[in-house]
Amino acid sequence: MTALRSALAGLFLALLPLLPGAPRALAQVPDEVLVVGQIAEPASLDPAVSTATNDFRILINLYEGLVRYRPGTLEVEPALAESWTVSEDGRTYDFTLRQGVKFHDGTPFDSQAVKFNFDRMLDKSHPAAGTGPFPLSFFFSAVERVEAPDPRRVRFVLKEPFAPFLSNLAYPTGLIVSPAAVTARGKEFGRNPVGTGPFRFVEWQGGRQVTLDRFPDYWGEPAKLETVIFRPIADPNTRAAEMLSGGIDVMVEVPPDALAQFQSGGFQVHQQAGPHLWYLILNTRQGPLKDKRVRQAVNHAIDKAAIAENILQGTAIPAKGPIAPAFEWAHDPSLAGYPHDPEKARALIREAGAEGASLTFYVAEGGSGMLDPVAMGTAIQADLAEVGLNARIETYEWNTFLANVNPGLEGKADMAEMAWMTNDPDTLPYLTLRTDALPDKGGFNSGYYSNPELDRILEEARRSGDQGRRAELYRQAQRIIVEDAPWAFVAHWKQNAVTTEAVKGFALQPSFFLLLAGVSKE
Repeated sequence: MTALRSALAGLFLALLPLLPGAPRALAQVPDEVLVVGQIAEPASLDPAVSTATNDFRILINLYEGLVRYRPGTLEVEPALAESWTVSEDGRTYDFTLRQGVKFHDGTPFDSQAVKFNFDRMLDKSHPAAGTGPFPLSFFFSAVERVEAPDPRRVRFVLKEPFAPFLSNLAYPTGLIVSPAAVTARGKEFGRNPVGTGPFRFVEWQGGRQVTLDRFPDYWGEPAKLETVIFRPIADPNTRAAEMLSGGIDVMVEVPPDALAQFQSGGFQVHQQAGPHLWYLILNTRQGPLKDKRVRQAVNHAIDKAAIAENILQGTAIPAKGPIAPAFEWAHDPSLAGYPHDPEKARALIREAGAEGASLTFYVAEGGSGMLDPVAMGTAIQADLAEVGLNARIETYEWNTFLANVNPGLEGKADMAEMAWMTNDPDTLPYLTLRTDALPDKGGFNSGYYSNPELDRILEEARRSGDQGRRAELYRQAQRIIVEDAPWAFVAHWKQNAVTTEAVKGFALQPSFFLLLAGVSKE
């Protein structure tokens, strides 16, 4: 029956483009099938290899980790592990695993499977190490070793206390794959994924769709849908047209211009601010932005509210600092940030002797979480011109842009757009603002910012097992970062999606994942 439903769904999708004038009722997707329109084809369905949110939306339905984010939050709860304990020194995590869990290939999930997954990423001599590269394995760089005392117990021994460890386990990089499938498929595993999740992999038609079916032997509550199909539709206007015609049930990352047409007429619009920051990296090593006053002036010059409301048409909120409000326990709501104040910006520029300064501004043509980057860059250029700073924009394709920015801006640019989506308030400042995160040390501190007090605070925060203490440390860090202004803080993206009125139980998550096991169609 599963194969028949998949075949029928595939036939329907193949015929739909031949029926451009078909009425909406004819175009409806079968009730047991959910079709999701995504922005791109996945790069890989191996969670240890993947880095893109686009891919994560599929992975989270195929696989599970030891822990997961509780729906609607970024708080951790049990998943494949029933429970865990942490040693007093914060270095040893003991997990008790669920019994009777099977991978989609029928092999058992146990502690040896968990050990295989992390050894594959962290041990270069492991037999499956060649199935990488594993670009986000640094999430687990604090792990000294993984032990499997018995089939239901797995132990992680860390080199030092690392407070974000559980949160990192809930991230897709921590999802558990079938060792047998990895061993059999090698580097092709990413196109033949096997996990323990509520849906199992059926097929990947290159450039057309990825199909998942309900896993009948799932240990938990079975998925309500029989089949989920992820279709890559890169052009946002085409994606919107498919939604309007009934070719897809769910559309993610709706362009601001298209949102209005879905506000009525049988659709539901979903929006939620997540752990995202869109900002400008400022070159603190050389040029006009070496002076803190000019960096502060840049922040005051940018009309963030106008960008959020006009260019992004309400799909973002202005940013006041480096940590998103989605991290409720760590975000500092008292931060004033940098209100739009051109007069204050001009005064700071005069004080620094930087009137008429020229700035080279790197802008991406597009990319993960970049929020209409050319239009935003042009608006920022105009805001800077108003206060006497002449920004010259250089645009680059996304991968070329990263190749220019990640090694550092020295000798190339004064400022560059950037966007991050993170799972813990530690991740972004630790990887991008510490002195030891400079590009020549393997980090992403492309603007060369250095503050020993911030370094100390960030190191203490990731070692503390007391969330209240961590929260206070991150508030201290936010105040330092906002004052020093190594970035221009612009916006937090409100992720969005549109569903048809037939889709029930759908909700966006702060993690930016799509949890589809509880979704149905009526």
